[in-house]
Amino acid sequence: MAAAKISTSTQDVWPRRLKEARLAVGLSQRELGIAAGIDPSVASTRINRYEVGVHKADFQIAVQLARVLNVPAAFLYSENDEIAAVLVALHRAPAVKRKRLISQILEQE
Repeated sequence: MAAAKISTSTQDVWPRRLKEARLAVGLSQRELGIAAGIDPSVASTRINRYEVGVHKADFQIAVQLARVLNVPAAFLYSENDEIAAVLVALHRAPAVKRKRLISQILEQE
């Protein structure tokens, strides 16, 4: 089994995850910003600045963006690609399946 890809810089994790999630759902930077409650006149610029790492969003904005992208906020901060994928899968799973998966994972300890 190949080792999970871990980002070499914690500075690039959040911008990369944000862009990855945005592209996966097919939203423009402007559309994402507006849907997350950012003023339409600056929505595109703010999301662009987040994605290139010029500005950092506070946690409240991260939660709003994650909600729109249908990912848990923790996904945006995960430096391990496999764990990030699991976080999204758990987040999107129906409650019964999520509970079962979590139980299975915790039993592996």
